[in-house]
Amino acid sequence: MLNNREGFKSGFISIIGRPNVGKSTFLNRVVGQKIAIMSDKPQTTRNKVQGVVTTEDSQMIFIDTPGIHKPKHKLGDFMMKVAKNTLKEVDIVLFMANADESLGKGDEFIMEMLGESGTPVILVLNKIDLIHPDELIGVIDSYRERMDFAEIVPISALQGNNVDRLMNVIKSYLPEGPQYYPADQVTDHPERFIISEMIREKVLHLTREEIPHSVAVVIERIAKREGQETVDVSATIIVERDSQKGIVIGKRGALLKEIGTRARQDIEMLLGSKVYLELWVKVQKDWRNRANQLREYGFREDEY
Repeated sequence: MLNNREGFKSGFISIIGRPNVGKSTFLNRVVGQKIAIMSDKPQTTRNKVQGVVTTEDSQMIFIDTPGIHKPKHKLGDFMMKVAKNTLKEVDIVLFMANADESLGKGDEFIMEMLGESGTPVILVLNKIDLIHPDELIGVIDSYRERMDFAEIVPISALQGNNVDRLMNVIKSYLPEGPQYYPADQVTDHPERFIISEMIREKVLHLTREEIPHSVAVVIERIAKREGQETVDVSATIIVERDSQKGIVIGKRGALLKEIGTRARQDIEMLLGSKVYLELWVKVQKDWRNRANQLREYGFREDEY
């Protein structure tokens, strides 16, 4: 923790909402680089991802939580525990919802949970670029009738509309406090975690509906070549069935090669070095329901 400065404001902000409302898109925009993977499939985020935004007079530590959903396996139970536990340790909650979708049972469930937290809740209506401005008033009213929000801010995380205003609103609710992280640090996650997530994102994008969320990525090795500006990365993509392994590899290895090519480009931007990426695919049947394999792949309840 860095020294306190008079008038400096800091705090922790949880981003919570149903799956696929744009939480990771928002987080990546405000920190200025990709630290959370983005997919149009639900439950993309599995661990809480911390993003840090530092200005001259404030530091905001954002926690992107897994989308709230009904768990169907041990991994789902873990994801819900992560999301709920973050509510106990933050100064502000951003409840993010889609402006272009009607308020549903999932939103009502979240609002019931938030009403018991005692933490200021800012409603963030995302994706305003997808609706006519005249429709927005009705959407805002439908939420306001159900919960007393500290603030309601409509935004487009994808296009950046009104995001600056939201950041100013958040800052106004922050308490005075210390600077927890160096000004140039944008996340507390190690590079190994971010690299594994970048690879998993490409698997989700390229396999589309053929592969559900039964994919994990384990980084086996990261090493810089002696005397060179090249980093060697070896990773294993874990799936649950032999048929999924075949899909990920693709005909004559074409899909796995494309996953590697796209992931390598992101990893090179992250590391600022040339990267040689080696990928393997391994079947671990029903890993999402096995506690020992969840721990092995980085889902540790004792850390949350």
